[in-house]
Amino acid sequence: MVELKQPKLKDGKGQLKSYCNATGSPIGVWTNGDSISYYHRKDPNYFEDITDIPTAYQKLADIINEQFTIDDLIKKDKLVNEKKSLKDLILEMEDEVLANAGVDVFEEVFKLTFTKLYDEWLSGRNRSRYLEFRNTGQTETELKEKIQNLFDRAKGQWEGVFSEDSKIMLNPSHLSICVSSLQNVKLFNSNLDVVDDAFEYMINKSSKGEKGQYFTPRYVIDMCVKMLNPKEDEFLIDPAAGSAGFTVHSIFHVWGQIAKDEGLATSNLFTIEQKPYRFEKYVQDKVFAIDFDEKSVRVARTLNLIAGDGQTNVLHLNTLDYERWDETIEQEDWKDTYYQGFRKLKKLRKSRDSYKEFAFDVLMANPPFAGDIKESRIIAKYDLGKKPSGKWQNKIGRDILFIERNLNFLKPGGRMAIVLPQGRFNNVSDKIIRDYIAEHCRILAVVGLHGNTFKPHTGTKTSVLFVQKWNDDPKQGDLCPKADDYNIFFATMKKSGKDNSGEKLYVKRNVSKPVLDGLKVGDPTAISKITDVQNNYDIAPIEASEFLLDSHGHLIVDHDLFNHDGLTEDGIAEAFIEFAKKEKLSFFA
Repeated sequence: MVELKQPKLKDGKGQLKSYCNATGSPIGVWTNGDSISYYHRKDPNYFEDITDIPTAYQKLADIINEQFTIDDLIKKDKLVNEKKSLKDLILEMEDEVLANAGVDVFEEVFKLTFTKLYDEWLSGRNRSRYLEFRNTGQTETELKEKIQNLFDRAKGQWEGVFSEDSKIMLNPSHLSICVSSLQNVKLFNSNLDVVDDAFEYMINKSSKGEKGQYFTPRYVIDMCVKMLNPKEDEFLIDPAAGSAGFTVHSIFHVWGQIAKDEGLATSNLFTIEQKPYRFEKYVQDKVFAIDFDEKSVRVARTLNLIAGDGQTNVLHLNTLDYERWDETIEQEDWKDTYYQGFRKLKKLRKSRDSYKEFAFDVLMANPPFAGDIKESRIIAKYDLGKKPSGKWQNKIGRDILFIERNLNFLKPGGRMAIVLPQGRFNNVSDKIIRDYIAEHCRILAVVGLHGNTFKPHTGTKTSVLFVQKWNDDPKQGDLCPKADDYNIFFATMKKSGKDNSGEKLYVKRNVSKPVLDGLKVGDPTAISKITDVQNNYDIAPIEASEFLLDSHGHLIVDHDLFNHDGLTEDGIAEAFIEFAKKEKLSFFA
């Protein structure tokens, strides 16, 4: 049964189910011309994903019981072949079974994603190994035992994310549906954008909105990384890390520099492959992240553990309340998980008896910009906690304290990108904040983001502020000598990247499709054949549009922040780099 009328998957799948149930059809297909989905109707309630419809020489069982190596998975990758995102599949699983499964949706999807990452990771090191995260015709109970065993092994490989006794809580029927939905998705590619996009959605839905903390879209992160240009010998931190988008994308940026330096090629399975020493050493020694939300920290640790080959410096701490860090680190459970990374962080302190100031080279952050700090004990630690009159504030925006805290993390000449609400740049009442920034830093750039950037979570208009801390320490050289007059780069994002409801918009390109069956673009005889048809039947080639895909077959978000691998036009990042070179900024010297 094939459903074509409904252009949205949710509506189309509902229509398809009703037709299959009415006719008894065991296989259903939905497509809208851009995306396509294949299902096996197990019973009237559950429709399991399958990779394709059987050929004339196959049975349905041949499709269901098919065994995959990692190379088979690359060929059958659902994200490429069906033009979907991992977020789309999670939404589909929620509609199908998870919403009524009586479980914590975030926890169960996280467990399954974690397990599947481990399964792919093993096969990336042994290309002939068959993947285990697959529903290959065994009973539902046998499948649950197999997936739980794989999850247990993953916990042993990447410690400190799940407790030793944690179990998959989905019942066997629900687990079977979820495994079938995820099994043909390749999570590993040249970077981790597939999985961290899904984690962003899950955590936003699970907890972040209540605290006014929304994860930065990955294309905004990539713009910041390109503009601040972190390097292999520099220490980097995100003190409001969320799922560690800034640190993970910085890691890939620096790895690209190392690969170029060593003449190494990077494949489309780069993240899954064994890394050279310099790659792992950078992650293990130079990259740090802090967040106060426990779920976010676990996601961030997962991504950084993969990048750092089992080691990471992602810490569960309250960045603003640094005076109470000593109390936190005395807790036994905290020590077991985080102390190794914390020991490295301590070495970067400016003073051995305080956690106030550090010596980081690069900091990138999107701090929470909703909710006030009301504890006078915390406010009294910050200069920005004072009113113009000199009295202490009763309450203050969390993001305001983060501005000062972040600058304290940086050494002289260190540089920062921070996402802030637009009002901080133009409210009269916030002049004291702008004066504080100008006193301590050179303002490098301000990039206005589109109003849809953080939708559907919030419509707050935001900008990214880029600064470099004045260098008043002669030992640090002339990274950023103080100046009274200098140029500042300003830019505004014109292409939204998302529609008004917060759905991502993807780049499309126009293509001319010939009218003759079997005729392909590029056929040397195409022009004469089409001309012949037009002359005889007065028919023109069909003008159509299709999604532009990157080198891994993935969709490209339609924004103007930077050039996507040479496939789109230069954007704000490229314009800033040109500006930075003209201004002789230290990090583009």
